[in-house]
Amino acid sequence: MKQILLVEDDVSFSKMLKQFLERHHYAVTISYNLNSASTLLKKEHYDLVFTDLRLPDGNGIDLLKQIKDKKNTVPVVLMTGYAEVSTAVQAMKQGAFDYISKPFNPDEVLEVISNALEQKTTAPAEQKTKQPKATPNLGFVKGISAASTTLNEYINLVSPTDLSVLITGESGTGKEVVAKTIHLESLRHDKPFVAVDCGAIPKEIASSEFFGHKKGSFTGATDDKIGHFEAANGGTLFLDEVGNLTYENQIQLLRALQERKVKPVGSNHEINVDIRLITATNEDLLEAVEKGTFREDLYHRLNEFSIKIPSLKDRHDDLILYADFFLEKANNQLNKSVVGFSKNALTIFQNYEWPGNLRELSNVIKRATLLTQTELIDTNVLPAELKEVKAQTSTNSFSTKENEKALIIKALNEVNNNKTNAAKLLKITRKTLYNKMKEYNLS
Repeated sequence: MKQILLVEDDVSFSKMLKQFLERHHYAVTISYNLNSASTLLKKEHYDLVFTDLRLPDGNGIDLLKQIKDKKNTVPVVLMTGYAEVSTAVQAMKQGAFDYISKPFNPDEVLEVISNALEQKTTAPAEQKTKQPKATPNLGFVKGISAASTTLNEYINLVSPTDLSVLITGESGTGKEVVAKTIHLESLRHDKPFVAVDCGAIPKEIASSEFFGHKKGSFTGATDDKIGHFEAANGGTLFLDEVGNLTYENQIQLLRALQERKVKPVGSNHEINVDIRLITATNEDLLEAVEKGTFREDLYHRLNEFSIKIPSLKDRHDDLILYADFFLEKANNQLNKSVVGFSKNALTIFQNYEWPGNLRELSNVIKRATLLTQTELIDTNVLPAELKEVKAQTSTNSFSTKENEKALIIKALNEVNNNKTNAAKLLKITRKTLYNKMKEYNLS
């Protein structure tokens, strides 16, 4: 029987929740304050901590920090009657498994607990793979959406290896950030990470850029130059927009990768290089291969492992996490102290499609932070194109009351009645989904 530590200062509510959970075959221990919970965690083993946000002698985030500081892997779910977005973001940043607001639906409670316990069950297997210590990547946000979870799993899987990785995705999705994360979590994390924009290199000097040159080897070569391959020796070479390389440059790149040797322009001596190659593109390289503009043998050399980064519209659950991250970054860059976003601003964010993905979101928030003179970013400092977006009428959004029920039923059927996944598919919160199901008498 799974052991749950319930931390809640409302005596009557905690007893009611304890009885409910015990009826569903969980063993529940109640603690009424932070101090008592800390003591119990030192003495007993628990499979889950279910804690209120506001406690008499502290808060649930303080308890969460204590648990994480002691390297305890027990999942923590926070519950509160104060469903503030900023608090939810802070809880997720500190490592909370999930966040649920009162009053909540009993089925929602059971689903969250089941998901948390399932994660804990798989955690030991994941921990068997020793990960090298790496410098924290301050530019990477681990999202909580299904798409982000898959992305994080792929990064964790491939990082410790030396496989070449091909990263694909729309412009602005953060391909270089993912490449840097793979490097920082690899065995080469203390070696150079060299990023190269292939689209910015004129074909005439590509050989010199990649492999270096000797002084006097061509007009303008006034000094010896170290190429990108040699600069990245021992570490990781990241080639962004690799599809822009000319056919001749592709041949040179393939040869360097196969032989692990490079020859600077004008030199008679080859240099041995040991690099891990990561490439990225927003083009369809397979289509380029079929057209004959990209070498098939090079494509397979680059694509030992592929990662497709989801667009921001496919990571709807991560939007507020990213918005908070970019706000903190903008505050630091602009020496500002904006606290958060108004509800109206967040509504506009959530209704917008973000064709420019994370890059567009970052730019919008940086501009809004600069213009904001109050504690919260409001609609008056947002670009006109965001505010002019009308409600979407796609299959994933509600247009009229007549089709709302049908959309919910369709979504539930598609995900085998998994409420969490259905809410993500419909781009609404779990709580909203439960309320809608109750409204339409859906079980």
